Amino acid sequence: MAAATGITKKEEVAFRHGTLNGKQLSAKDREALFRAHLPPEPQPSSHSPTSSSSSSPSASKRARNQAPKTGRIRSLLHFLIYQTISLLFSVFFRFRRSWRLFWYKIRAVMRHHHHSPEWIVNDVKNLEQLPKHVSVVLDYHEDDQDQGTAGLEGLVNDVCEIAAWTASAGIPFLSVYEPTGVLKNYHTQTYAAIQQTLENYFGSRRRPTLTVKAPHMTSYSPPGTPSSEPTENGSTTSRPHLTVLLLSELDGRDTIVDLTVTLAQMAQKGDVRVEQIDANLIDAELNDHVSTEPDLLILFSPTVVLRGYPPWQLRLTEIFHLPDNKGVNYQVFLQALKRFGKAQFRVGK
Repeated sequence: MAAATGITKKEEVAFRHGTLNGKQLSAKDREALFRAHLPPEPQPSSHSPTSSSSSSPSASKRARNQAPKTGRIRSLLHFLIYQTISLLFSVFFRFRRSWRLFWYKIRAVMRHHHHSPEWIVNDVKNLEQLPKHVSVVLDYHEDDQDQGTAGLEGLVNDVCEIAAWTASAGIPFLSVYEPTGVLKNYHTQTYAAIQQTLENYFGSRRRPTLTVKAPHMTSYSPPGTPSSEPTENGSTTSRPHLTVLLLSELDGRDTIVDLTVTLAQMAQKGDVRVEQIDANLIDAELNDHVSTEPDLLILFSPTVVLRGYPPWQLRLTEIFHLPDNKGVNYQVFLQALKRFGKAQFRVGK
């Protein structure tokens, strides 16, 4: 061990027993023995903080005085850059929104339908394809002075106009989603209002037949409504038929939860096997209780907000909205049909 560590036999005995030549070693003596085997102490550098602070106190004071000034200038510069960027983006977005609203107004004036089905037919006649089921998302506003569609009356007017546009374009099915479900409470009144609007568009003799229904409610379609009209030569021509479905938030996730509970109870009772419960069964049940999947969903809001729309019905639906648009208008409806007419659907298996 002495050869490996460089400690002599005498020093090793002294370290272990604390005695040297029969004399008890004091603390200082033991430190002296250890110090001979320790590395040399580092010498203080001329650039150390202690020496620099002691040698040049004025330089240290100047550095302390300059540091806060530099920090304040840097913070002020960052603040000015941030405010400048925010101002530029604010001006850009406001200008873009104003331009879009101006362009929407110009197109609304130039391409107005004039409550005439012929104008609407002319707008969509060159489209390659039309949806068979169109769905729209509307909001019930207690007060909406900007759009003039406040309250139940404004909501029903929007539904009537959209129904007339849908029937004029030759689309047979329209579903209207309003989260609160207030339209369901006025089922009969909604039917009468849509009938009156269709008569204003088509006339009493060419008015399409109408059915208004809602999930878990009896459909409303008076049996006296003729399904055909006589012509000048005595023959009859069938009228187009429009079905309007009223949806609410309760018809979405709550329906899926109820269906899940029902299927679970049936599986426990043995009425249905677990292997039989698949996507096809769920799809068939939801189609019967809620609605079929719409081909096109139109949003009249400036952003894509579905507001609890039944999720199962949106798996393959084309969703359309116009940025910066507010309120129901014909141009959004027409642009949605044009977008759908150009869409290509590639459904994988």
